[in-house]
Amino acid sequence: MKTITLIFLFIASFVNVLSNTRDPRVREYITPKRIVWVSNEQNIKNSQVLLLDGKGQSDLLDNNVCNMISKDGECASVLLDFGKEIQGGIQIVTGQSKGPVNVRIRFGESVGEAMSELGNKRSSNAHAIRDFKTVLPNLGVAELGNSGFRFVRIDLLGNNVDFHLKEVRAISVFRDIPYKGTFRCSDKRLDEIWKTGAYTVHLNMQEYLWDGIKRDRLVWVGDMHPEVMTINTVFGYNEVVPKSLDMIRDLTKLPSWMNRICSYSIWWLIIQRDWYLYHGDIEYLQKQKDYILSLLDLLIDNVGEDGIEKLKGGRFLDWPSNKHPKAINAGLQSLMIMAMNAGYELCMIFNEKEKAEKCKTLSDKMLESSDPVKQEYLNSGKRITDPGHKQGAALMSLAGIMDPAEADRNIISVEGAKGFSTFYGYYMLKAMAKAGNYQGAVDIIREYWGGMLDLGATTFWEDFNLDWIENSSRIDEIVPEGKNDIHGDFGDYCYKGYRHSLCHGWASGPTSWLSEYVLGIKVLEPGCKVVKIEPHLCDLDWAKGTFPTPYGIISVKHTKANDGTVKTEISAPDEIKVIIDLE
Repeated sequence: MKTITLIFLFIASFVNVLSNTRDPRVREYITPKRIVWVSNEQNIKNSQVLLLDGKGQSDLLDNNVCNMISKDGECASVLLDFGKEIQGGIQIVTGQSKGPVNVRIRFGESVGEAMSELGNKRSSNAHAIRDFKTVLPNLGVAELGNSGFRFVRIDLLGNNVDFHLKEVRAISVFRDIPYKGTFRCSDKRLDEIWKTGAYTVHLNMQEYLWDGIKRDRLVWVGDMHPEVMTINTVFGYNEVVPKSLDMIRDLTKLPSWMNRICSYSIWWLIIQRDWYLYHGDIEYLQKQKDYILSLLDLLIDNVGEDGIEKLKGGRFLDWPSNKHPKAINAGLQSLMIMAMNAGYELCMIFNEKEKAEKCKTLSDKMLESSDPVKQEYLNSGKRITDPGHKQGAALMSLAGIMDPAEADRNIISVEGAKGFSTFYGYYMLKAMAKAGNYQGAVDIIREYWGGMLDLGATTFWEDFNLDWIENSSRIDEIVPEGKNDIHGDFGDYCYKGYRHSLCHGWASGPTSWLSEYVLGIKVLEPGCKVVKIEPHLCDLDWAKGTFPTPYGIISVKHTKANDGTVKTEISAPDEIKVIIDLE
């Protein structure tokens, strides 16, 4: 009996090791969709064969090959478009050539980046090597690269070289998970925006939940909050979220701040509350108890007797806010109130009633004491549409410091999407919804996030400014003479030029927002046990979609009648109580 028990323990241990080391992702080969550019028709012959579906296998027939010839000092080059943003590398299959050949590979999220030289417009190899030289075999297969990209340029190096290129396929690496949540409506632009936000986060769900697939391949826990809300909306439970939350927790010994940013420790706390609300995983939440209680003590210690936060180190909201310190002060005061409210809810779940009451008392005190912070922000002299200004108003509205209608009317909605950012734009949209301005928020989603689609985006960007659009080319074309390069000529802070990430998960906010406010699906009790359906169709004729829960899928369909009334059809698992509140 003892021997059998030991065998079972060994098998269990072995299975556990496999589960911890096996890659949760899959690989998919993607054929190029078009050839954007070749260096010269004379030294690139039969390039259209690269658009044929490949097999990943070289052969002796040497048929259907692209003939690349470098001679007289002229390099043979080809630029391929794989049609959408991808995380991974490329597979190159070669034909018969005279020995191995030297090539240069350049990955790019835009045509301009793939055509750039290192250092030009901040083109770099930061986080992922996207520009390198290598050797390709004769009659062989090579798999190269690990970056975020859509475009690949291949240069044949050397002189008097005749190279037979048989196939080039992208290797897309991703989690093969179903899109359980869906969204469709009478406006195809909103449909595309919803799907693009979902795909942006999906690409960043790698071993851990990254912020960007080219640059910022890190777990930035504050940036995770919009990503987690998108995951809740589209995929439901996925282990990449707790895995990433646990990693950053284990790396951050208190009293240090996560990612060295005080607000990011607050976001970790808020994510824990929201993750439990959507999934009801009490076993996981209990494992966070000690850290949560200690973090709450640290946050409480960073509030003065006057009820004003005194957070030190890494005072950060969003990159554009760095130019507006009064907005940062207002935002951190708001986030601290939100943290105490989340702390109260979590402590009640933990049955830590004394700590819960301490959080509630401090939240009330901070709320009552916030007027000086709000007035400093309002009197800062900044223009409302300056980058970084609307962030403070959004958070003050969500925290209850500023009247939602006042914040929306006087600040957030002024000149529409002017002053929005891809990260905090999510909270601006939520603040607009709190003010009841659903139509204004939908219009901004169309203008701002839709503006990236108009420029060729297949994923949403690290940042975006409507002022960049004027006289700018699309990311999927060679920049015409006299036009601005939307990728290389703009950006700020750490994301200037080609260093700017064109696939950043924090930009996915409209995906969860459209499901929560247009479809109207709002979770009220942990584990989705109680869900409220309160649709806001705005100028839409209809909207329908699905939403994942621990018990199965909720399906809703809303149709607007000629008199403006809304007919709603709902299908939900029996375990879920659905409250219907129609406009």
